[in-house]
Amino acid sequence: MALLSLHHLRRSLLWLTLFSIAMGFLESAVVIYLRALYYPHGFQFPLVLMPNTMAGVELLREAATIVMLASIGIVAGRNTAQRFSFFIYSFAVWDIFYYVFLKLFLDWPESLFTWDILFLIPVPWVGPVIAPCIVSFTMIVLTLIIIFAAEKENHITISLTQWLLLLTGSLVLIVSFTEDYFHYAHGNLHSIWTPQSKEEIYFAIEHYVPQSFNWILFCAAEVILLLAVYSINRTIQVAKKNSVAKT
Repeated sequence: MALLSLHHLRRSLLWLTLFSIAMGFLESAVVIYLRALYYPHGFQFPLVLMPNTMAGVELLREAATIVMLASIGIVAGRNTAQRFSFFIYSFAVWDIFYYVFLKLFLDWPESLFTWDILFLIPVPWVGPVIAPCIVSFTMIVLTLIIIFAAEKENHITISLTQWLLLLTGSLVLIVSFTEDYFHYAHGNLHSIWTPQSKEEIYFAIEHYVPQSFNWILFCAAEVILLLAVYSINRTIQVAKKNSVAKT
């Protein structure tokens, strides 16, 4: 049973990695096409305003990407902890290789501190490229801790406190990526597009140029997430010692 479990986990991780790299390539391919259409002289802020149809497709594409990454994690995992870890692992690998392929084909970004737009749902998320890469590596570390424990036949259950740490860290991260836009919009809710809006989708970002990234908030979020990682790893180690003591 242990060998079967070990084989299953390693095989799942291999296919998840390949799937996520392929997803990263598809994501970069779409961006390459969009930049050829809208940024023939190179990507820069402010963003070019897309027609509503194109913008709507872009919104749905982003949502579909998250659904696909979450779905593959749910299918591959055997319990809640594994499903969650496989999802964030797929997300992390996808995100990292998205930038790898953009660098290969467009020689972009110029540096790890180049500004990028990360998501557009429900408002623009912006930040230097290095920031989402740091988050991705944190996700990979958490996944490997959970998978390593599963290989050792330790049953992993993420506690309520650990879930709260993960959720809180994630929410603070989102704020760090969206704060600059909200500062630009001065908290005006009309700057957030809704189906009832008469303006074009993304109308509010036509003149938006990122000004600053809140590194303090970002680092605080990373600390919270690393506390969650430490706590989960600590739980695993305690369970391991208890298991050894019983034998």
